[in-house]
Amino acid sequence: MSQGPRQRNQYRRRRTGETDYRRRLKLLKSGNARAVVRVSNTRTICQVVNWNRTGDKVETSVTGDDLVSKYGWPESNSRKNIPASYLVGFALGKSAVSSGHDEAVLDIGLAATGGRVFAALRGMIDAGLEIPHGDVLPDDDRINGMHIDDKYASAVEATKSKIEGAF
Repeated sequence: MSQGPRQRNQYRRRRTGETDYRRRLKLLKSGNARAVVRVSNTRTICQVVNWNRTGDKVETSVTGDDLVSKYGWPESNSRKNIPASYLVGFALGKSAVSSGHDEAVLDIGLAATGGRVFAALRGMIDAGLEIPHGDVLPDDDRINGMHIDDKYASAVEATKSKIEGAF
């Protein structure tokens, strides 16, 4: 901990482990919008965020709850697993492209890796949003939920067609 007359206290969000300011500065210097992906205990959240001097401005946002309320995702299905994360990313990508954003930089926060984060990335890319990435995208069987249940594939396709119809 910082103590003494020559020590400097860290920012609160750094102390609590919520923000990596070096990574954030690199993302902001790119000048592109950030495609923010967060996975909470109950749902996946995706946002397109632009930096503003007064604070970050969320341009578009889609959550796992929006899949149920707007796009017909079954109520009993999870809102944060790999197929749901893919659909949230797909809906965000369609929304971002329709609102004039054609490229972004992925911001996954302090999550170093994760299948759900990269499933959301693949959804954004499939929707037409250009995001630089490596070879980390999950395959089709995981996106369609074949590893969970055979019924998931039909739910994913039905929800995906409703998202395409909305934009």
